Amino acid sequence: MPYIPLEEHLPGITGLLEYDKIAAKPIRELTQILLRGDSTLTEGERELIATVVSNGNQCRFCTAAHTAAADILLGENETSKNVKENIVTSPVSNKMKALLTIASMVRESGKAVTKEAIDKAKTEGASDIEIHDTVLIAALFCLYNRYVDGLSTVTPANPNFYKGLAERLRDHGYNRLSHGYDHLKTDKSTVA
Repeated sequence: MPYIPLEEHLPGITGLLEYDKIAAKPIRELTQILLRGDSTLTEGERELIATVVSNGNQCRFCTAAHTAAADILLGENETSKNVKENIVTSPVSNKMKALLTIASMVRESGKAVTKEAIDKAKTEGASDIEIHDTVLIAALFCLYNRYVDGLSTVTPANPNFYKGLAERLRDHGYNRLSHGYDHLKTDKSTVA
């Protein structure tokens, strides 16, 4: 049960972003830039960063949402499963392993990031902007995780909810839908 009144048809972060659209606007814009803007990292790789951070923070809503988004963007579901279990043995490039490791360090604390981790990422081919964006995505998802859990938003148990959310993220990115979210009131079967 959320600690503040939120729209019942909008679990997780969407309900919070609709609750305060003014504060949500710059958060959405930053997320759109980082996860869907121009980058040498694919959208799927950037969703993996969000997945690893959310999973490490034990934010069930964000972990499920970004796992589903990564799965849709990657076209399979083994990679996201494996990076959550063990970055080192996961089926991603050595560069992504290094970046995901940095993201995990940021999740712990900004001060947990080491020069050795940065040097390793550079050795594996990560550019300065990829390292920058990884740190910023990780920090942003720490904010999201704490926002969602700090206000005790609803976390749907039905995987179909996250599949639908992932499809919206794939098709519309992190921008607010121009027509809003009232259409989701009619399909409560995927929320439960």
